[in-house]
Amino acid sequence: MESKNIQFKTNLNCGGCVAKVRADLDNAEGICEWNVDTSNNDKILTVKSNGISEEEVMEIIKKKGFIAEPHSA
Repeated sequence: MESKNIQFKTNLNCGGCVAKVRADLDNAEGICEWNVDTSNNDKILTVKSNGISEEEVMEIIKKKGFIAEPHSA
């Protein structure tokens, strides 16, 4: 399966916020790697997907009390 980058606009605005979702994203099936650009106004989460859907990533973030919306680069 080909990996692709998916981007989300989030409200993960600091290292503490990122730490709260780290384990869930690290252990999610279908994510190769991920990164949150907290210096960007839109707090862009980039996920290198290896099978996980946008909806599944958004659900992981939502379960931790944060917001993630699809973002087109």
